[in-house]
Amino acid sequence: MNALTSHIQDDSSQRMEHLAGLSERLLDMARSRGATQAEVSCSEDRGLSINVRMGEVETVESTQDRAIGVTVYFGQRKGSASTGDLREESLAATVEQACAIARYTEDDEAAGLADADRMARDFPDLGGWHPWQLDADAAVDLALACEAAGRDADARITNSDGASVSSGHGLSVYANSHGFIGRDRGTHHSIGCALIAGTGEGMQRDGWYSTALARELLEAPDAIGRRAAERTVARLAPRDLATGQYPVLYSAEVARSLIGHLLGAVSGGALYRKASFLLDHVGKQIFPDWFSIDELPLLREGLRSGSFDAEGVATADSALVTGGVLQRYVLGSYSARKLGLRSTGNAGGIHNLKIAANAGDLASMLKGMGTGLLVTELMGQGVNSVTGDYSRGAGGFWIENGEIAFPVDNVTVAGNLKDIFANIEAVGTDLDPRSHIAMGSVLVGRMTVAGGQ
Repeated sequence: MNALTSHIQDDSSQRMEHLAGLSERLLDMARSRGATQAEVSCSEDRGLSINVRMGEVETVESTQDRAIGVTVYFGQRKGSASTGDLREESLAATVEQACAIARYTEDDEAAGLADADRMARDFPDLGGWHPWQLDADAAVDLALACEAAGRDADARITNSDGASVSSGHGLSVYANSHGFIGRDRGTHHSIGCALIAGTGEGMQRDGWYSTALARELLEAPDAIGRRAAERTVARLAPRDLATGQYPVLYSAEVARSLIGHLLGAVSGGALYRKASFLLDHVGKQIFPDWFSIDELPLLREGLRSGSFDAEGVATADSALVTGGVLQRYVLGSYSARKLGLRSTGNAGGIHNLKIAANAGDLASMLKGMGTGLLVTELMGQGVNSVTGDYSRGAGGFWIENGEIAFPVDNVTVAGNLKDIFANIEAVGTDLDPRSHIAMGSVLVGRMTVAGGQ
């Protein structure tokens, strides 16, 4: 099939209005049963996913899911229930279940809806809706073309873990008894390929993928396959490293994991449970003085854009780190109340983040590093959120004189996250567009690298 997209009638607005009407009915049911506050989340998701391997179709999966969640409050006692069944008796039973649970729970002083004066009032179109009419035959053709390009790119490619194509869209409505009703819709599309090079104990695996809100922003299937092949053969014949202290350059696709550890430490749940190595660090220097992170929830066509959070609180552009100093935590209403603070509009998670660069592209950063380890893969979960101790398996390349010398595998990079953050020397301009964390490669001046020698 040559035509991958076509214009069809888009009924998403009507479907969202149906969910909005359903939400209002459920809120009315909760009020009639004595709830002092209530909130409802309704969502619909549809998708198509294809997997091929060695030129053959392995799976074709079409999904259509619906979820309805009801939360009620009787004073400061909370109850929640959910269903995917739209029959009237099922909806009534869901509300009744939530009310029954609330009547038997203990009072929680932090429970309740977000403050009414924080509800969003403006709902700009943030450009997240790009449906793709992709049928199974066309998706299979794309996946096969992607895998074939990768397998044909280099004679050292000996096997395949397959190629995949997926496309989906979701609609959601959040409503609460403050009179707030928020509607949202979004699309997501991806193409990926994973290949194997070499034979026997010398085999190596790697891959590449592209993901975007719009089909037009995806990389071409053959380009994805060739890049997967390049990355895979580059890993052949890895060598050991002597254990020591070295500069470590995280490539863009793994560098954002460092920000993930930061977010975990400054999120409300970890803070009020006192399970964070960054307790009481607002206003303190944790990064170099040139380092900054800004949250941009209203970014048009951002991967995590939204004018309101999961509680209806209005979002706004906001600094997380300025001049290396932590400006705030990441809070929803519940965690904010537990800490004696106010919601930061992050119920449901962080939105788009932008980390400012102070260096050039990856090639220039390699030259600037001179000698050290380029990390392109991380494995394991060796991070202690309470102490900040960090130890993760890694793979990548040894760099000498600013050039790749040889691949390395089965090494461990270790340190403490406070020291790692403070010792960041450079952030590159080579952004990876596949994440809501817009960040280039990151150079840490010195870390412990444990090798096999």
